[in-house]
Amino acid sequence: MRTFANVQELKASIGETFGPTEWRTVTQDQVNLFADATDDHQWIHVDVERARESQFGGTIAHGYLSLSLLPSFMIELLDVQSIAMAVNFGLNKVRFPKPIPVGSRIRATAELADVKNSPAGQLTTLKVSIEVEGERRPACTAEVLFLYIPA
Repeated sequence: MRTFANVQELKASIGETFGPTEWRTVTQDQVNLFADATDDHQWIHVDVERARESQFGGTIAHGYLSLSLLPSFMIELLDVQSIAMAVNFGLNKVRFPKPIPVGSRIRATAELADVKNSPAGQLTTLKVSIEVEGERRPACTAEVLFLYIPA
C-alpha cells in the first residue's frame, strides 16, 4: 500500500500505478450472497450444475460483484492522510471484458489519472483494472472517482 501524507502529495503522483493487491479467491458462497443481495439469480451465477454445461464450464461471478469489490481493493492500494474523509463519487467507463470463473483468484491495480479541485474537496480519478490469475485480459476496468474532503 502506498501512503500519502495529504492530497497534494497524491496529486504529485499522477500517472503512477499502484498495486497489485493480494490475490483473492472468488467463492460460490460469495456469488450466492451477492445474488441474494441484488436479486440477480441468473443461472450462470448460481446454478452450478447447469453452468457446467455452459460455454464457461462453471458458474461465473456477476460483473457487478467485481465492481463492488473496488472499495476494498482501494484500501489495499493507497491511503491518503490529513483528510476528513474519502467519499465514493462514482464511476466512468466501466467494462467487463472477461468473466470471473468461480474459484479463480483476482487482484487489482490502479493508475492515478487525475486529481482536481472541486467545491467539496479534491476529485480523484483512478483507472482500476481487476485481473483474473492466468488470464491476459482483465475481468473489469473502470475509472473510479473518489472525493477527498479536507480535514
